[in-house]
Amino acid sequence: MYRVLAEVGEIKERRNQRAPQKQAMPSLTATAPNQVWTWDITKLATEQKGVFLMAYVIIDLFSRFVVGWMVATKECKHLAAQLFAETIARHGVVPGLQVHSDRGSTMKSDTLAQLLDTLGASRSFSRPRVSNDNPFSEAQFKTLKYQPDDPGRFASVLHSRAWLEDFFDWHNERHHHAGLALFTPADVFHGRVAEVAALRQAALDAAYHAHPERFPNGQPRALLPPDAVHINPIFTEAVEVTALPATEDLVTPMITALAS
Repeated sequence: MYRVLAEVGEIKERRNQRAPQKQAMPSLTATAPNQVWTWDITKLATEQKGVFLMAYVIIDLFSRFVVGWMVATKECKHLAAQLFAETIARHGVVPGLQVHSDRGSTMKSDTLAQLLDTLGASRSFSRPRVSNDNPFSEAQFKTLKYQPDDPGRFASVLHSRAWLEDFFDWHNERHHHAGLALFTPADVFHGRVAEVAALRQAALDAAYHAHPERFPNGQPRALLPPDAVHINPIFTEAVEVTALPATEDLVTPMITALAS
């Protein structure tokens, strides 16, 4: 019977199926603080087996500065909306802010979408099953969970909030970030780069003048953070265009050839 059905093309999926969807790759660029925020939610283990706390963390893409965070016992769209409302009000962000996240139910909720739309902020999302479309939030979570003093398991919500408060204070104010030329996120976020760079350059100049033989490549210069930070940057290569000859230069040889 199946061979007969196959011959007339009746062996196929009978249910209505949605065609495969291809999501666009998100591409974001920040050239100053408070242009692009990325956020995510991570689980924090507790001393009770199978029970986790949820840490909501929002970071500024350009400076890696943690602009807002909270700990709750569950993942909830209303808590996320409350966190964003408080964070945007605290930093006085102007309309035009882009908020990037993955595709969790809380991130894609209508409650959060309506709030961000009201505040003049837009949203972008990672592609489904693509782990590196939100790399800065993921890297920040790794920094958090690989801290030497990370307790591993928290006794309560208060315990986790107290530890995270100390961690984020260190991360923002005292963590010399490798991606920021060893400036702290607070230096970049609050516009202290020029002041700190001047102090570093003065120290380098003093060391060079005291022992120039230690610097075979010449006088050192203090490195600066990047001017722009990207997620999935799209680069276009310049193509050299050769100028075409004038019309009469093309027509004259053709007439000569035809006449001959």
